[in-house]
Amino acid sequence: MSVPADQVSAAPKAVVLVSGGLDSATVLAMARAASYACYALSFDYGQRHRAELAAAARVAEALGAVEQRTMTLDMAGIGGSALTDARIAVPETLAEGIPVTYVPARNTVFLSLALAWAEVLGARDIFIGVNAVDYSGYPDCRPAFIAAFEQLAQLATKAGVEGDGCAVRAPLIRMSKAEIIAEGLRLGVDYGLTVSCYQADAAGRACGRCDACRLRQAGFRAAGVADPTRYAMAVASPGPASDGP
Repeated sequence: MSVPADQVSAAPKAVVLVSGGLDSATVLAMARAASYACYALSFDYGQRHRAELAAAARVAEALGAVEQRTMTLDMAGIGGSALTDARIAVPETLAEGIPVTYVPARNTVFLSLALAWAEVLGARDIFIGVNAVDYSGYPDCRPAFIAAFEQLAQLATKAGVEGDGCAVRAPLIRMSKAEIIAEGLRLGVDYGLTVSCYQADAAGRACGRCDACRLRQAGFRAAGVADPTRYAMAVASPGPASDGP
């Protein structure tokens, strides 16, 4: 779904970080609904779950991004995460503290490159799908981090120094996974296009066991809607939530 050229020229530009997962797809839909001309930025950073890159391209096209770019980084060369180092097992239970799926400084790096592209484009807004409610405990998903990076952006760029700096928008940051899903469905997001699993196979089928899968399953269950995720092995259908607080 493309955006007409005349609408692109009139609309304010925004860079939207699009990983191919559920949250970033929702953020892209929200930015477009707010009448931004969206430039989707994805990263091939050495992640083991490379199926998300194809998902990012699908999502960007389906949700009408003006352009989608995939930048290549070697964060696997640094290591330190189960998402970039095959020697570290992806956990299949939710644990306390910061999990081994945390990629050191990932959102700092991603936002820095988004900021650079935004300055080149003349965009004054960057959208990112971080969440501080139903999330895995990553330090770079907290409101304090987003606020600090936005302050840095005003100091680190020509646009910021000249008083025309970039805002970092994280519209999902205080939403539950169920609320995110409900908003995405309202905006027409096809979550069947997305991949959230940390160990998805080459065809994009989810494992159904990692913490990303568990959070996604719980979100669909709490939202009371069917889970469209393709799984490598059959898992129990989340179905509507029927009890609990």
